[in-house]
Amino acid sequence: MSADDSAFRPEAFLNRRQLARTALAGGASALLGARAFAGPPPGAGAGLLTAQEFGAKGDGRTNDTAALRRALRAAGERGGAVFLPPGVYLTGELRVPAGTALVGIPAWNYEGPAGSVLRLNDAHAPGLLNLTAARGATLDGLALDGGHLGRGVHGIFTRRAKYGPHEDSFRIERCQIARFSGDGIHLSRAWCFSVRHCEAMANRGDGLSLRGWDGFILDNWLSGNGGAGFAARKENASVTFTANRVEWNREENFLVVGGNGYQLTGNFFDRAGTVGIALRRGPEPCSQFTITGNFVKRSGKWAAAGSEASAQIVLDGAAGVSCVGNCLESGRDDGGKGVWSPSFGIVHGGLRDCVIANNVLHNGALRELLVARGGAGAGVIVEHNPGRLFRPPP
Repeated sequence: MSADDSAFRPEAFLNRRQLARTALAGGASALLGARAFAGPPPGAGAGLLTAQEFGAKGDGRTNDTAALRRALRAAGERGGAVFLPPGVYLTGELRVPAGTALVGIPAWNYEGPAGSVLRLNDAHAPGLLNLTAARGATLDGLALDGGHLGRGVHGIFTRRAKYGPHEDSFRIERCQIARFSGDGIHLSRAWCFSVRHCEAMANRGDGLSLRGWDGFILDNWLSGNGGAGFAARKENASVTFTANRVEWNREENFLVVGGNGYQLTGNFFDRAGTVGIALRRGPEPCSQFTITGNFVKRSGKWAAAGSEASAQIVLDGAAGVSCVGNCLESGRDDGGKGVWSPSFGIVHGGLRDCVIANNVLHNGALRELLVARGGAGAGVIVEHNPGRLFRPPP
């Protein structure tokens, strides 16, 4: 896919109620039957609320902000859940209380949101779903549409001056977060969370921006964003990043500055604007990373040829990193269009106690497969990385 915003055509997905009736799956199917769109199913208990009970219309015309806030407050008072029947709910910022769930029907796709859609209508809001005080909360099956309103408006976010006294332990499941003028998911000083089976795409910032630690980021699409696919530029640690597809982001597909304790395993990184995977120096070096079994393809789309930004993997001033068993391939845009990239395969410098081994770089880069920038410390092993340069056809 590309980052072309024209792929989002609102007229194509405003009327999907009948389709969504057949899309009950996963956690939603355990709660909801075919009659769920009129109210909670029999026996569901007083904790399952519907947005319509509090006056929400979901017709794509009515401002549902006040009704949705009432529903969330009521759910917070009883530790309950709010169900959003399929529709388009126009809303400003919504603060999710602790111990609650906001649940919809996931029917979104690459062309845009469908099913249970929350569409931002306030260009001055800091974001749409605020998880700052949402300890133990769940978001499931929602499509968030930012319409590129405002400047720096995030889709799902936390905002704190300092870390909280306990784990956040919130879950973001099966959600699409698209077309926000800020980040898709912006977690600032978050502690213990999971993001699974989601799509953060076509946002003007990062797909997922993290300042914090103890995260499980599994089986997501982070695609076509104006910043990085995933970025952690402030203090960050202890992240499992597995089985994600990260592609066509304007900057790095994966960027960590001075992080610690990452498992980066079995991901597909495609057509980054700059570096596919970048570990960079911060106040402390990146340390204790396993980078294993990933496919890194066509990085450096927007980077200047011959610059360090035109590389598949950059390891800069890191310690305790194992970069083993990855596959790297150069290329250009789909359909045989665009520039060939990247210039370099793996660029490394200033390492200590690191292993770069058994990576396959068949057609892995255009100029150099392995580039040593110098300054290596003790215990650095670079060996058994077979491959060849790619020669674009005339």
